[in-house]
Amino acid sequence: MATKSELIRGTLPLLVGVVIIALVVIVIPNAVQYVGRASGVAANLKVNAVGILGKTPMPWRNLAQGGEEPKEMLAGVVPQVKALRPEYIRLDHIYDAFKVVDKKDGQIVYNWTGLDEAVRVILSTGAKPFLSLSYMPTAIGTGDMISAAADWNEWGSVVQATIEHYSGRGNMNIDGVIYEVWNEPDLFGSFKTYGDKNYLDMYAVSARAAMRARNVNSFEIGGPATTALYQNWVERLIKFVDASNLRMDFVSWHKYTYDVEQFEKDAKQARAWAEKIPALINLKYYVTEWGQNSENDKTYDTKMGAIHTIAGSRAMMGTIDRAFVFEIKDGPGNEKYWSRWGMMTHEKFGAPEKKPRYHAIDFLNSLGNTRLSLSGEGSWVKGVATLDDSGNIKLMVFNYDEKGIKTESVPVLFENLPSGNFKYTRRDFLGQSRTQQVATSEASWRTTELIGPNSAAMITLEF
Repeated sequence: MATKSELIRGTLPLLVGVVIIALVVIVIPNAVQYVGRASGVAANLKVNAVGILGKTPMPWRNLAQGGEEPKEMLAGVVPQVKALRPEYIRLDHIYDAFKVVDKKDGQIVYNWTGLDEAVRVILSTGAKPFLSLSYMPTAIGTGDMISAAADWNEWGSVVQATIEHYSGRGNMNIDGVIYEVWNEPDLFGSFKTYGDKNYLDMYAVSARAAMRARNVNSFEIGGPATTALYQNWVERLIKFVDASNLRMDFVSWHKYTYDVEQFEKDAKQARAWAEKIPALINLKYYVTEWGQNSENDKTYDTKMGAIHTIAGSRAMMGTIDRAFVFEIKDGPGNEKYWSRWGMMTHEKFGAPEKKPRYHAIDFLNSLGNTRLSLSGEGSWVKGVATLDDSGNIKLMVFNYDEKGIKTESVPVLFENLPSGNFKYTRRDFLGQSRTQQVATSEASWRTTELIGPNSAAMITLEF
């Protein structure tokens, strides 16, 4: 049996450790949030009410729908889509799904009926169409829908006819249509930027066809819409466009990742490749499909997926011109919730239901139109500060944590307030709200908010 002195010697280090931990918790309240994230930085947010940064970028107001069914898939959800206030809706599979192109007596003939209806549905949501020029019509291809054209001049005729049909003043007469040359050419068709099946050939024919279009409204054309941002694709394409004096209004790619910081890194990298080419100084940057996983993933049906959508949108603000959330509605599956990409379920199992990701876009849309200066974002807790049209401050705060375990107690300081009397409201994403009246004689006011893992809140100061 141990002696009393031995017990004391064994207990003393433990007592010292407990005292040290207690002091850390008392003196540094936020220290507990570093457990398990030694390299992380705690958030300490500061909003400057007079720090006007300009119009709030809203890249998330662009949506995409895949081609799981050969019909206008959005016809049954127009009110729900319209409520999200989209600026553009992207469609791929426009040629194969809607059987637009055929040949008769050796001549190309067109049937726009099905695609016209899908475009009209897009217009009825308040959005404009973004058309991915895909896939190869079998009538002019060398094989299936992902084959090369038998004669690239015929592909050029199809592209020109498409632009003149939808952008033409005597036809659909839509201003501002965006055309993207193919969809994921590195995957669908195994195109390269060299060799016999060369995407650069397809882009050159498409761009020249666009330049031949007559009596048309303004439109954009670009690409390559690869499965990710690849230097050998984007850098070669922009250099080729410059050397060949071709039109290119935007460069595009897709991104599926849980690492939301990669969205911003990609944008900066793409800009670095293009900034060396003076002719492309006005080039725009589009992520034309994005999400957390290119495969089926259960988080597409959960709140975790919604917080990823909020965090990814924040990461692309100011660096990406348009980011197309993929996708609007699930394709048909064997059950209502089947880990598919849609923000709404398919009507196969009754009226489509809104998933948390749908509500994430609605939540983002509640930000004000003027962006304010916000400093002190951390490694996990970040935010966006805005001013709405009524002069109220809106601060969106979120905590995106892939592991879903960390909570932060976040100090928030509002500076240069227009008045010391205001109503303070915190509205939790998919949760409750609480309100308090504040009266202060100071031009600044400080509070602390607890932000749990994979959660978001909208804080509003109404004056």
